[in-house]
Amino acid sequence: MVLEALTNTAKHAATATAVRVTLRTVPAGLEVRIADDGGRPARLSEKARGGGYGLAGMTERAEALGGHLTAGPSPEGGWVVTAVLPL
Repeated sequence: MVLEALTNTAKHAATATAVRVTLRTVPAGLEVRIADDGGRPARLSEKARGGGYGLAGMTERAEALGGHLTAGPSPEGGWVVTAVLPL
């Protein structure tokens, strides 16, 4: 999941200068958060919008473990992927 999110940053966030990976325990289990500071192109390709396996694959893996995943733009700029997995 972390590797896929980092790969997505490298592929789609041309203006990213930093990525932060955060792990913390939450009541529901382990939260894994990957946040970059880069923007996304105004018009994403079909693959970048979810036509590929990146976000869908990460979501499926999180759900297979009984967790969930969210991904989208951050209010501060950049993109955030957050998964919560049961411990």
